[in-house]
Amino acid sequence: MAKNTTAKKRISQLRSLIDHHRRAYHTHDKPEISDEAYDSLLYELVSLETAHPKLKISGSTSERVGAKPLESFKKVTHSVRQWSLDNVFNIKELYKWEEKIRRILEKEDSNIAKTIEYCAELKIDGFKVVLTYENGILAQGATRGDGVTGEDVTQNIRAIRSIPLKLSKKINIIVGGEVWLGKTEFARINKEREKRGGPLFANPRNAAAGTIRQLDSNVVLRRKLDTFMYDINSLSSGDDTVSVPDSQKGELELLKKLGFRVEEHFFVLNNLSSIEEFYERWTLKKDKTDFGVDGVVIKVNNISKQQILGHTGKSPRFATAFKFPALQVTTKLLNIVLQVGRTGVLTPVAILEPVVVDGSTVSRATLHNEDEIKRLDVRVGDTIILQKAGDVIPDIVEVVKDLRTGKEKKYVFPKKVQVCGGNGRIERIPGQAAHRCVSRDSFEQQKQKLYYFVSKKALNIDGLGPRIIDMLFENNLINTYDDIFTLKSGDFSGLAGFKEKSVQNILRAIKEAKHTTLPHFLTALSIDQVGEETAHDLAEHFKNFDSVESATKEELEKIEGVGEVVGNSIYNWFRNRENKKLVKRLLKHVNLKETKVHKGKLDGKIFVLTGTLQEVGRSEAKDLIRKCGGVISSSVSKKTNYVVLGENPGTKLGDATRLGITILNEKAFAKMLTNQ
Repeated sequence: MAKNTTAKKRISQLRSLIDHHRRAYHTHDKPEISDEAYDSLLYELVSLETAHPKLKISGSTSERVGAKPLESFKKVTHSVRQWSLDNVFNIKELYKWEEKIRRILEKEDSNIAKTIEYCAELKIDGFKVVLTYENGILAQGATRGDGVTGEDVTQNIRAIRSIPLKLSKKINIIVGGEVWLGKTEFARINKEREKRGGPLFANPRNAAAGTIRQLDSNVVLRRKLDTFMYDINSLSSGDDTVSVPDSQKGELELLKKLGFRVEEHFFVLNNLSSIEEFYERWTLKKDKTDFGVDGVVIKVNNISKQQILGHTGKSPRFATAFKFPALQVTTKLLNIVLQVGRTGVLTPVAILEPVVVDGSTVSRATLHNEDEIKRLDVRVGDTIILQKAGDVIPDIVEVVKDLRTGKEKKYVFPKKVQVCGGNGRIERIPGQAAHRCVSRDSFEQQKQKLYYFVSKKALNIDGLGPRIIDMLFENNLINTYDDIFTLKSGDFSGLAGFKEKSVQNILRAIKEAKHTTLPHFLTALSIDQVGEETAHDLAEHFKNFDSVESATKEELEKIEGVGEVVGNSIYNWFRNRENKKLVKRLLKHVNLKETKVHKGKLDGKIFVLTGTLQEVGRSEAKDLIRKCGGVISSSVSKKTNYVVLGENPGTKLGDATRLGITILNEKAFAKMLTNQ
C-alpha cells in the first residue's frame, strides 16, 4: 500500500511538472528545461502509469505516447459547421470588403455601423484542426474536411505537445486552429527522408498535413508538430470564472488562459489604414518566423456584430484573409522565344499571360535551355506554375498537365535565329545543355555586351543604361567598349531627351570608370564562362592583368573555381587577334588599381549567398567577405564552408541542407564578420 501511495504522489507531481513545462514552452514561449529533460520526465510518467494502470486518468500527459497504429481514420460530423475564409489581395479589395459589411450593419442599425473595430491576426500557413473538450478533457481532434464532415485524428492530436490534453478549467468547448511544422524541423525531416531514399515533402504545410494523417501517432510525436488556436466555436461552462467572450480578442485571451498556444502578434485596430500598416510590416517580416505566414486575417472584433453579419454559403462575412503577394501562381504560356546574350548563348524565354507574383506583374520567365524544356515537357498553350523567390528571375516549376486540351504545341529548337546575325546559324555547345550563335558579331550581341560592360558588376558607369546605349549604338556613336571613353558632350547634342546636366553626369561617370580594379575589368570583357566570381579568382591568383593575359592553359586550370572548360575559354579569348587589339585600345583609357590580397580569419573559407539580404546588399556582403579573406562561390558544393541565408532563398538552401553545410542567418553572418 505504501508503495502505491508513493507512486500516486510521484505521478501527481510528474503530471503537474510536465504540464507546467509544456505551457512554459508552447503557450508562453519561455522554456525552462531542455527537450531531453522534458522527454525524461515524460518517460518516467509513462513507466509509472504502465506499472500502476489503476492510477492512470483521462487527460494525462502520458496519453501522448504509446498508442497502437490505427488501421484507418473514422469520419466525424462537426457539431459546429467549419468555414473557409474569403481572400483579398490588395488594399482596394479590402476597402470593398469593409463597404459590404458596413452596408449589412447599417440595415440592422445605423449606429453600430459607424465604428467598427477589427482584430488583425497573422494567417498561419498550416493545416486546420477542430478540437472538442468535455469537462476540460480532450475528447476529439478532427480535420476540417469539407466543413461538415472531417476525419477523427484524436490519436495524432494527442501526440502534439502544444495541445493540452486537460484544460485549466472544467468546461465544454470546441476550438479551431492550425497545425504547423517549423521550417527548421521541416529541413531536418527532409534530410532524414533523403538519406533513406524517400520522396521529399514539397513544403512545411504539406508535411504538416501528411503528418497529421499518419496512422501511427509515434511518427507524429517524432516530427514535432506545433499549433496555434484562434477560434472558439462553442462554449458551455458550469464554471463561474469562465464567461463567453464578447470579442475576438477576448477569445484569444481565453484560449491562452485555458492552456492553448496562441500566436501573439494580434492587434485590435479601428481603421483599415492601420491594418494596411500592420500588413506591410509583416510582408517584410514574414520569413523571419519559424512558422509559415501567408497573410493577415482581419475579423470584426465584436462578436455580436459578427453574428449580425453571419456567413455566406462557404465563408464568414465578418472575416477575410489579406493574402501576401504570391510566390507561386498559375498562368498561360503564350509563346517561346530565343534571347541572345553577350557571349552569344541563346536562352529560351517563355512569353506569359501577365500575372502578379510577389507583388509585381510578370509576363516573361526563363526556360534556361533545351533540356529544361524537355524535362518540364512544357508546350506553347500550357497552363504553368510560376515561382519567384526573392530577387531570382521568375521560374517555371511545373506544367499543369491536367488542364491540357490537346491543342498545345511542342517547342522545337530552330537551326537558324535571326538575332544571331550572319547566316543566323546556331550550334549546341559541346558538353553543355546550351545553344549559341555560330557568328558572334550580331548587333544584338554587341548591345548586350555593352549593357554588361557599363553595369554595376563590371565598370559601373552610372546613368549609362540600356536605353542610352541603344541610342548611342544606333547613331553609330559607339560600337565597341573603348568608344565609350571617347564620348564628348557634343556627341549627345543631336539626341532626343538629353539636357546639359544629364550629359555632364554621364561624362563624369565615364571618367570615374577609367580607374577600376582588375576583377571589375575582367568581368566587363564578357569572356565566355567568366563572371564576377571567376574574375575575382583570377585577380587574386595572378595579381595583375599581364599575368592573366599571358597565363598558360595549365596555370589557369589549376586555379580553384576555374578548371579545364573555363581555363580553355580564357586562354583562347586572349589568343584571339581582335580581342588583343580591343584590350590594347581599352588600356589606353583604363587604369587598373593594384589588387590587394586580403588576409583574415576567413582566409580561404568559401561562402555562397542565397535569398534577399535585408541588412546589407549582396554586393556589399561579398566585399565584406573578401576583405576578411573569404571566397565567394555561385553554387553549393562539398567544398562550401558557409551558406548565408537571406529572405526567400532559392534551391541553394536545399543543396546546403542536403550536403550538411553550415547555414548562417544574417545575424550570425554579421557576428562572424564583426569578430574578424
